[in-house]
Amino acid sequence: MSPGAQRLLDACAFPLAGVAVSLAVSGGPDSLGLLVLALEAQLDVTVHHVDHHARATSSEDAEFVRAFCRELGVPGVVHDVIVEPGGNFEARARAERRRVLPAGSLTGHTMDDLAETVLLNMVRGAGIDGLSPMVNDPTKPLRALRRHDLHEYLDESHVKALHDESNDDLSFRRNRVRHQLLPLMCEVAERDVVPLLARQADVLYEERAWLDLLSDTDAPLALGDADCRELRAWPRARLRRWLRAKLFVVDEMNDAHPPSAAEVERAMDVVVGDVVATQLSGARRLARRGQRLTLEGGPTTLTNNG
Repeated sequence: MSPGAQRLLDACAFPLAGVAVSLAVSGGPDSLGLLVLALEAQLDVTVHHVDHHARATSSEDAEFVRAFCRELGVPGVVHDVIVEPGGNFEARARAERRRVLPAGSLTGHTMDDLAETVLLNMVRGAGIDGLSPMVNDPTKPLRALRRHDLHEYLDESHVKALHDESNDDLSFRRNRVRHQLLPLMCEVAERDVVPLLARQADVLYEERAWLDLLSDTDAPLALGDADCRELRAWPRARLRRWLRAKLFVVDEMNDAHPPSAAEVERAMDVVVGDVVATQLSGARRLARRGQRLTLEGGPTTLTNNG
């Protein structure tokens, strides 16, 4: 093993040698880096490639991954899915990938992806959970690696990866964060802010874990069983976290979304008695009747009451 590979592996969070893993490999440098490093870590690898048929060259990408797997002597599986162009394409493509990939498939997300996700969640108005993504996620073994270090390693190993031109398309918000926002932040801060965002995510994850531990005793309390007179005596942070857990909504792609901060604040107004009801996302209505809460409308009313 080369010193460069060992240095990167020391920062990776791969399973032990010999463990069977599924890898999501697009053919780009991050996912090829994941594959090469997984083999260096002596894992029992199966490659999975998802062909969305969204670009004219997508079938060529699939053949590239097949050929690369043959060259390395590892099994490769191509999953064909159809994701029609249009709004919310990234989320729809992500949902299709999750549907066809084996559970627990490893991905090539790096520290740079983590930083981008923090910023994306920040501009969406995320709370502590959204500001600490990927941390301690076993499916993201490269999350402590920098993207440029991974790409340099591939160059040194004479591995030529595909370039997905959609990664340059500034109509996608993540690309604007990657190519415009992060460079501007580094310029303003006069330093590389990616490690700062990653460290912040680590700290927030630890605090989130502590909050989750504290709120374990509240989890069994169903929305409809809670007495608002008792809830009003709770610290606001405790009430906010309980409401956030009870008021998530599942979208058409089966993604679970917690309520926005504004929705939680409106729900708290219902609990304390400032208003008797409020509208929530998913065409739902939270109301208080006789010091009890009811959640009406939407497809997730029953599942959110537990």
